[in-house]
Amino acid sequence: MQKYIIIGTMTGNSMDAADLVLTTFEKNKIRDVCAYSKPYSKEMQSKMEKLRASVFNKTKQEIERIDDFKDIHNAYIHHLADAVNEMCAKYKVDKKSVKAIGFHGKTLDHNPPSKAQMNGTEPYTLQIGSGQMLADLSGINVVYDFRSDLIMKGFEGAPLVGEHNAHIALIEGDGIYYNGGNTSNFAVVNNGKVVISSDAGPCNEYIDSYMRSVCHKACDTDGLVGRKGMTDEGLIKTLFEFGRAFYETPLPKSGDPAYYNKDEILLTMKNMPVENAARSLEYFAAYVAAFALTMIPTDVILPEHILFFGGGWKNPVVRQSFEDILSGNGFVLAEHRLAFENLRKRFKKTPTFKYSAFGTYMEARLMADLAFHKLQNKPWTDGVVCGIETKPQKEREFYDDCVNRAAKGWQNK
Repeated sequence: MQKYIIIGTMTGNSMDAADLVLTTFEKNKIRDVCAYSKPYSKEMQSKMEKLRASVFNKTKQEIERIDDFKDIHNAYIHHLADAVNEMCAKYKVDKKSVKAIGFHGKTLDHNPPSKAQMNGTEPYTLQIGSGQMLADLSGINVVYDFRSDLIMKGFEGAPLVGEHNAHIALIEGDGIYYNGGNTSNFAVVNNGKVVISSDAGPCNEYIDSYMRSVCHKACDTDGLVGRKGMTDEGLIKTLFEFGRAFYETPLPKSGDPAYYNKDEILLTMKNMPVENAARSLEYFAAYVAAFALTMIPTDVILPEHILFFGGGWKNPVVRQSFEDILSGNGFVLAEHRLAFENLRKRFKKTPTFKYSAFGTYMEARLMADLAFHKLQNKPWTDGVVCGIETKPQKEREFYDDCVNRAAKGWQNK
């Protein structure tokens, strides 16, 4: 089997930076060669947040008519293309050796089947980002719009990472692979196969939003603020109530920042000491991650190893809180005590916890893995081949792929 060299790109919900990783794929071997991050300006972050509010529940045609949509979209793609070009220059990567860029796009709305059934609507997902424009600006083939194929086949469309975890498990072994990004999600991998994969709830979403709005910082680096505070148990209960409908939705499910009532929660903590608020938000990130595990069907065997991915687990307050909850040493709501007791009994041995050797740039590498599968015409999951491929052409004034195929109203096309 030939070696594939692919650049994976990811822009998370926090819009703090464009993350890139150049990864090689050869048989069952996966190796990261180099990585690069290009931060977004605060102005760009603000514009994207305003755009998120503007595009909610809108069709492709409605979105494209928004006054500043084209300008924001084009600035976003130019930023990504600059990041690709800068990484290749810095690490002396010959672009001709790169098979493709795996490009996720920016998620601005998500209404998967699990949510659509509850609100009586048609499922859809919204990612913006022209793969053709990125190919034209970078000079490299682009594979993109992965989630659309899954939504169109009746799947949740997120999380996508479960199958990637299974590919990593060929190297690191079976386990519960837990990603701590803006939203936390996990995959149970037994015998090298994904048994169940699901979103859990907000991980970085609450604490990063709080730190930006109150402390004017991007995040609570190393938990320096939170570790000085005390967990407010009443706030944990309030936070759970805000998102109860989502947290108690059966697995598998797919989350989105819009589900978590972020603005209302920030108002709730308006007069709370900063250290206590940060500590409580970090504890809650661990709490919903642990609570999701209590909902895994009882016929699923739980492996003893828990492997962490993503920046959320690099916050020691979040990670230690998660380990404390699962070991029985952390606070849990009275209504959940029995569920957590039963969860602990399901582990044949006390779980071990470690940060995966592939834990950094995981989401960007996931996009490279998805592109790798598309290039081979291999299904990602349940027979579904995800994504479309495009090649560089001459840069043009208008691009018709700025909005993904499974945006609202796709059923009527």
